Amino acid sequence: QLSGGDFAAVARAALAESGLAAERLTLEITESALLEAAEATMATLLRLKAMGCKVAMDDFGTGYSSLGYLRSFQFDKVKIDRSFIKDSTDDAQCAAILRGILALCRSLRIPNTGEGIETEEQRDLLRALGCEEAQGFLFGRPVPKAEADEIVARMIGPERRLRLAAG
Repeated sequence: QLSGGDFAAVARAALAESGLAAERLTLEITESALLEAAEATMATLLRLKAMGCKVAMDDFGTGYSSLGYLRSFQFDKVKIDRSFIKDSTDDAQCAAILRGILALCRSLRIPNTGEGIETEEQRDLLRALGCEEAQGFLFGRPVPKAEADEIVARMIGPERRLRLAAG
């Protein structure tokens, strides 16, 4: 989708139809997707960023050129692959790599998210290492859109919905 056709035009049309501001849209791309038709994909990502969309590198660290992409493209977020999280509390090498990735993100001022958090121990380690965001089954399982809408409606409450709609 990114290297063929005009994905930026599709995103622009979807934003216009939904009324969502481009700055509120974050597109996640894996390193493997970046490798496919890299020049065309990068051109599309630059068009999306020019529109105001954010771009996050998903599954960071699983490929051989993750660091090169951090140098050649200004990502708005790095999502650290679950493979580094899974064994980080039991494996000193995983923990060291995780520490290094987070230090790199801090140095480059790139927001980060740890993926695949399943235990409180993993959450606590990421927090101690300075990870900014976390996602995974510890916090909730994927649900269908209708159920997600119900959860959000319960969390926000009727008064808040009215203020959001009026504001």
